[in-house]
Amino acid sequence: MREFTHSMTIEAPPAAVLDAFFDPEALAAWWRVKRSLCVARPLGVYAVEWDPTEWQDETFGRLGGAFRGTVIEFKPGREFFLADLFWLPPDGDPVGPMALEATCTQHGNTTTLHVRQSGWEDSPRWSRYYDLIATGFTVALEEMKSHLEGKWKD
Repeated sequence: MREFTHSMTIEAPPAAVLDAFFDPEALAAWWRVKRSLCVARPLGVYAVEWDPTEWQDETFGRLGGAFRGTVIEFKPGREFFLADLFWLPPDGDPVGPMALEATCTQHGNTTTLHVRQSGWEDSPRWSRYYDLIATGFTVALEEMKSHLEGKWKD
């Protein structure tokens, strides 16, 4: 099974880090979503939408679209787990189901964030999906770090 994992240290409290995945203003700032409805509680909806890109991928067409699923677990300041996630690209069939989990561990004034996205079907579409998010999601998480550290640094 292929998956995306990424860990980073952020100079912000764990609650602020996890909240950035659910707060509409934070999601717009770091993940560039145009709309979101993310309810941080079990069985809450998780839905974000991006504008379609002008650029077209040879497998998916335009990127952007929507990413939606269900919050299975949410422990404030500690972790969340989303399941039944699907990416709906603007021009093609959905990719999914997937899971996304994030955990935060506090170390003094910093938080270690660990993110894992999983789900797999042995196909060229899934391979291309993971190739795309390996870069795109990593860049977005670095944007989250900058966004949060700009708010929390003295």
